[in-house]
Amino acid sequence: MTAFEDLLTRAEGLAKPRQRCVLGIIGAPASGKTTLAWAIANALGSRAAVVGMDGFHLAQVELRRLGRTDRKGAPDTFDAAGYVHLIRRLADGNETVYAPEFRREIEEPIAGAVPVAPEVQLVITEGNYLLLPDDPWSGVRQHLTEAWYLAPDEPERIERLVSRHRRYGRSLVEARQRALGSDQRNADLISSTRDRADLVLENLPLVNFAL
Repeated sequence: MTAFEDLLTRAEGLAKPRQRCVLGIIGAPASGKTTLAWAIANALGSRAAVVGMDGFHLAQVELRRLGRTDRKGAPDTFDAAGYVHLIRRLADGNETVYAPEFRREIEEPIAGAVPVAPEVQLVITEGNYLLLPDDPWSGVRQHLTEAWYLAPDEPERIERLVSRHRRYGRSLVEARQRALGSDQRNADLISSTRDRADLVLENLPLVNFAL
C-alpha cells in the first residue's frame, strides 16, 4: 500500500458507527495538513468532515486594534478558547455544529460555514497549534482521539509556503520575508510540540494523496 492508503486505513479504523472520533492533523504552515485532511475526508465521504483551526483567526479589524497585524498566524492571533469549545462540542457529537471557515482570498474567517451533523463519525481538524501545552490551547489535546504530526522536507515546505503567499498577492521578496520571518518563528514553535503526537509523518509525499 502507499503511504496514503496506510493512513486512510488508520483513519477508517477511527470512523465507527454511532461513535464520534476527532482526528487532529498538525504541522507548520504549508506542511500539507489541509491536503491530507481533505484527501481522507473525500475518501470517507459522508462519514467524515473537515474543520480547520484557521476558522478561528481573529478578524483583521481586531488584529489592527490589538496591534498584531504583522504577526498574523501566531498563537495569540486566534480565538483559541473558542476553538477549544468547538472541539469539545464536536467530540461530544450530540448536535449539529456549525464551524467557521477561513477564506484566504479575503483573509477573513466566515462564521457558520461548515455544518457537522451528529451522524458524522470522524471529524478531522487540522491546524498549527493543536498540541501546544499552553492555555487555552492545551484544552484541545484531550478531545483528540488521535493526533498526527506532519514533518515534511523543510526546503520543500518553505517553497510551497512562498508559492502560497505569491498566489495571494505578495511579491517574491515579500513572500520570502514572510515565510522566513514570522512564519518560521511559528513553525519552530509548532515543531516543539511534535512529541505530543500519536504519529509523526516525515516526508510524506503529497503527490500520493488521493484527491
